[in-house]
Amino acid sequence: MAVVKARTSDIDLLARLLRAEAEGEGTQGMLLVGNVGINRIRANCSDFVGLRTIPQMVYQPHAFEAVTHGYFYQRARDTERRLARRTVQGERVCPAKYSLWYFRPPGDCPATWYDQPFVGRYKLHCFYEPTGEECENVYTTF
Repeated sequence: MAVVKARTSDIDLLARLLRAEAEGEGTQGMLLVGNVGINRIRANCSDFVGLRTIPQMVYQPHAFEAVTHGYFYQRARDTERRLARRTVQGERVCPAKYSLWYFRPPGDCPATWYDQPFVGRYKLHCFYEPTGEECENVYTTF
């Protein structure tokens, strides 16, 4: 059962985001990016209050480098579509299991990002998850 509503066009959009943000980090890296996106839709906290759909999440201003800087143009492929469906169905993996933020620093991962603690790194991306009760929805099970 899906944890967020997704039409075919939403799956394609999410798949394009996974490819643009993390294609160089392989299947696992793209799955982690998908986890963060789905977490943002479900969390309804912090910078993500009111996000309810995949298009709202993808096109949120300043949220994703790929969208902001114009390298979000490649079409969705079957590989990324399968990964997008897995995240929509609720598959979560560490370090993005509860993360709402990730980024690719030029060096080591900072201890915090937007006042949220570092929880892990996968290849070049650092992941951060919320603390406290403000974002408790991200910790709920499906």
